[in-house]
Amino acid sequence: MQPSGRHYVVVRPLFSEDSFAEQHERINRTRKTLRHHLKDYFTCDTNRAKNAARSLLPIIGWIKNYNIKEWLLGDIVSGISTGLVAVLQGLAFSLLASLPPGYGLYTAFFPAIIYFFLGTSRHLSVGAFPILSLMVGAVVTRLVPDGGPPANITGFEGLSMEQQRVLVASSVTFVMGAFQLIMGMLQVGFIVMYLSETLVSGFTTAAAVHILVSQLRFVLGLDFPGVNGPLAIVYTLENVFSDITNTNVADLVTSIVIMALVLIVKEINDRFKSKLPVPIPIEVIVTVIACGVSYAFNFEKRFNVVVVGEMVDGYESPIAPNLEVIKESAVEAFPMAIVGFAVAFSVAKVYSVKHDYTIDGNQELLAFGVSNMFGASFRSFAASTALSRTAIQESTGGKTQIAGVLSAMMVLIVIVAVGFLLEPLPRSVLGALVIVNLKGMLMQFRDSSPCIYEPEGVKIFKIPSPIFFANIDFFRDKLVQAVGFSPLKVLKKRNKALRKIRKMLRNGELEISDRGLEVRQPSTDTSEDNNSMEGLDQPIDFSGIPIQVNWNTELPANISVPPVNIHSLVLDFSAVSFLDISALKGLKTLKEFLRIEVDVYIVSCDVYIMEKLHQCSFFDDEIKTSIFYPTLHDAMLHILEKHPDHGELEKVFTVICKLSRL
Repeated sequence: MQPSGRHYVVVRPLFSEDSFAEQHERINRTRKTLRHHLKDYFTCDTNRAKNAARSLLPIIGWIKNYNIKEWLLGDIVSGISTGLVAVLQGLAFSLLASLPPGYGLYTAFFPAIIYFFLGTSRHLSVGAFPILSLMVGAVVTRLVPDGGPPANITGFEGLSMEQQRVLVASSVTFVMGAFQLIMGMLQVGFIVMYLSETLVSGFTTAAAVHILVSQLRFVLGLDFPGVNGPLAIVYTLENVFSDITNTNVADLVTSIVIMALVLIVKEINDRFKSKLPVPIPIEVIVTVIACGVSYAFNFEKRFNVVVVGEMVDGYESPIAPNLEVIKESAVEAFPMAIVGFAVAFSVAKVYSVKHDYTIDGNQELLAFGVSNMFGASFRSFAASTALSRTAIQESTGGKTQIAGVLSAMMVLIVIVAVGFLLEPLPRSVLGALVIVNLKGMLMQFRDSSPCIYEPEGVKIFKIPSPIFFANIDFFRDKLVQAVGFSPLKVLKKRNKALRKIRKMLRNGELEISDRGLEVRQPSTDTSEDNNSMEGLDQPIDFSGIPIQVNWNTELPANISVPPVNIHSLVLDFSAVSFLDISALKGLKTLKEFLRIEVDVYIVSCDVYIMEKLHQCSFFDDEIKTSIFYPTLHDAMLHILEKHPDHGELEKVFTVICKLSRL
């Protein structure tokens, strides 16, 4: 493995929990009483008032330190670049929401303005997000379907189908924002901790497949109503294949050319990003070309291509959410609130770490809640962020949310001045741009790290949550699946085999040679002891047998014992913040591994969990404190010292690489 970049070496003793405690005295913290907590909570002074103002309006904190000379130019370039992409994504993602394309521009403008004042991320590009757009579209097509009458809702009277759909989208967005605002006020921003990266990746990958299928009708130029509800993806594919002979060749060719060009240029942007001053705005370029070609050759009439058509002209008056729509869509709005926040917070966290500033989960909930409620009042639909758009805002030099405001201004110009220029744009182009932007999400199925290596004979098992009565059985089942054998079954088989070996030795049926145990004469006694099942789960006792039995070799007299292909089991407790009595009893079964000569190590255990283990008499003659190690690194080095056959230098480097990722 070749080292890359600068590196450093840390030299320190190998610590177990016991040796660490001997050398470092623990300092007990002073716990506050309820009276002190209440006093601190209700005490108000000038500093606390200032901090509260900065907390509610984060702009106060960073705007006064704004470095005009170093940051302004970058923010301007970033704002223009991001604004152009925001316009196109707003138009494209409107199709996912089953709305006229122009309304996506409202989503790219209103929420971004509010987030400028309330958000804590300096790099997040707020606007339409494909997953949320699809979720909004599911509600819209359920209440106002393509091929049937709308739901019986007061307020739909006298409205066109387009207006009904806009009312549904804005109403569900309003209640989504209300959920986010309430969660922010209740200080539940920590909820994102329970959404693992695997869960979010799985959800977004599956949603990306649904989005891809939903855009096929635009890319192929097919005319059939959108489908929602269970098995929607199946019914959509059925409609596509049954109507495939009616494919509009002009739409198909345009889409293929657009997707090929955009994918090629995006690959160039990725490979040469260190040399390019700004990424090539290929989406903008192909959109301008497609608009010009469509207008010049009159695609709409000559080739029967469906175009964007009449764009929104300026801003419409605010509307109130429809209470009946809110009642009908509240169940769908809550997961939308969680997904929108989780995605935005995850993206914001990446850039906050990269640029060394902090973000506040509770304030982010408040910011998105107010942004979505305000935007819904002006006919926008659900807003979050898009990774590609945020990446552009950061990579083109954006330093603060000034870039976000300038991006919104670019959208404003399109809405009030030049939107009519986009009217000849084929909808197939928008569908193609949606599909191309799904590449990152569709490729998530390939995630795992190529650098991960598990040394031979070692099984590392990470426990991703607290352990308690409800999941202890699940934990044990997953552990058995991970190691590939049941330690209790192996223990019973070994004890049973030892009983048979003792009996055969007593009867002269076995003899000891240089090669181990050999059969002198076949056993004719097939009976078993009456108490043969008692004591099989106890520690293995080799008394009465003059040699140590090697369980990995062939045993005599057709004695079979399940194989054990590991010598060490490492349990990563870094995410275990709580244990109850049921969990403690369940963890006692770790003795079964120790009794079959598998060393057990527990790493990264919280100090208060250790206290509880001592208080509940978890330790005994078999499970000792010496199996605990402060880090996975310490435990792995100890294992490699104990089993040097598996400790080649290159493997050690690979293990260290894995540890740095865990």
